[in-house]
Amino acid sequence: MDNNQFNNSNEQPNQSPDQRPMRPVNNNNGNGQPPRKRRGNGLWKTAVIALVSALVGGGIAYGGISYQLHNQNTDTSSAVTNSSTAGTTQVSNVTMKNTTTMSKAFSKNKNAVVSVVNLQKQSSSSSSDPFAGLFGDDSSSSSSKSNDSLEEYGEGSGVIYANQNGKGYIVTNYHVVKGSDSLQVIMSDGTKVTAKLVGTDELTDLAVLTIDAKYVKGTATFGNSDAVTPGEPVIAIGSPLGSEYATSVTQGIISAKSRTVDITNSSGQTTGQATVIQTDAAINPGNSGGPLVNAEGQVVGINSMKLAQSNDGTAVEGMGFAIPSNEVVKIINQLVKNGKVVRPALGVRVIDLSTVDNSKIRSQLKIPASLTEGVVIGSVDKNTPASAAGLKAYDVITALNGKAISSVAQLHTALYNFSVGDKVTVTYYRGSNKQTATVTLSETQSQVEKNSSSSSSSARN
Repeated sequence: MDNNQFNNSNEQPNQSPDQRPMRPVNNNNGNGQPPRKRRGNGLWKTAVIALVSALVGGGIAYGGISYQLHNQNTDTSSAVTNSSTAGTTQVSNVTMKNTTTMSKAFSKNKNAVVSVVNLQKQSSSSSSDPFAGLFGDDSSSSSSKSNDSLEEYGEGSGVIYANQNGKGYIVTNYHVVKGSDSLQVIMSDGTKVTAKLVGTDELTDLAVLTIDAKYVKGTATFGNSDAVTPGEPVIAIGSPLGSEYATSVTQGIISAKSRTVDITNSSGQTTGQATVIQTDAAINPGNSGGPLVNAEGQVVGINSMKLAQSNDGTAVEGMGFAIPSNEVVKIINQLVKNGKVVRPALGVRVIDLSTVDNSKIRSQLKIPASLTEGVVIGSVDKNTPASAAGLKAYDVITALNGKAISSVAQLHTALYNFSVGDKVTVTYYRGSNKQTATVTLSETQSQVEKNSSSSSSSARN
């Protein structure tokens, strides 16, 4: 039996620019929130996560926050009395001066929030069959990018978090910059600046850019996302629908401190899980990559997605999600130092046992009939931790360091709790025999390939 027997998804035909997929998510639960699309040459995808989302976000959701006013002064001496004469209505001269905690938080960050513009070269396609596109058959067509024409592909948001060594460092979402041939940053005062891509991490949907420090007018400070509490007020700052609405601010609360959501690859297979902050502050297309800010003016999350529809099609409002700041800081520091995120790997290609519904294949695995959960090794890469530990194709992994593993997502999540060089115990079935092996984790070529994304229905670990 070859490894193709473990590929349970059909090959996808070549996609035109207007058919680019959204950021991989679990379609059973939904899609992430894309940045704003500016041209008809591609669909944006959002991050990291298993949610059913509409492409256009809902209205602003206010979360019942008590509106605290400070330094409120009312001048009643200028009040206009009602006139009994028709047609003489006037605007009252009564004024109210107020400064709220959240408006102060916005002021601290407004100069640090930017719009991020993804520029891509125009694609041209040709086909020997003029009817091919009508029937969805693009096999006879080819496409190429123009060498001299850049077009605005989409927009998102970002936040300047450091001004060091003559550079301003900006964090945004990976899906905002994916596929870019050039990147442009629009500052809060409207100045347009060319940005350089430092590094990206598709798994966490984060990216770091740099600009010349002379353009930096302000930087944001990261707060401790572990310290946030449900019910506390927050604001989301960004460019919903693009730079026309740059530095827009919406207010809400922390709805939940920790939500676990699934991450899927480009084939729709769940490959991991992420923990995110839930908020009812409005997050719309273009807000991706912008900051979620607490009452102290600290960034506690990077906005990434929203839930717009439930599994049964019910529309929902006020369910946005942000990557916690503690996770953000850990990732962006690695991106600045290495240009990538180094994660441990076993060096195997695996799929969920639950997806192997072919009785003939299961009979070849020779596993107990009672075994229904785990991950099947489709192949083992040479010179990897798995090969050194004696793991083989068609072994079924059921636990890692004693923790049950029922899916590829759980295997990824468990692995990423370790570091390169750590030793872990893998429990697996080889046929009907339950066995264990000690594996020393390392970064493998398989992991490098995974960081750059694989289109296969199976996942590398």
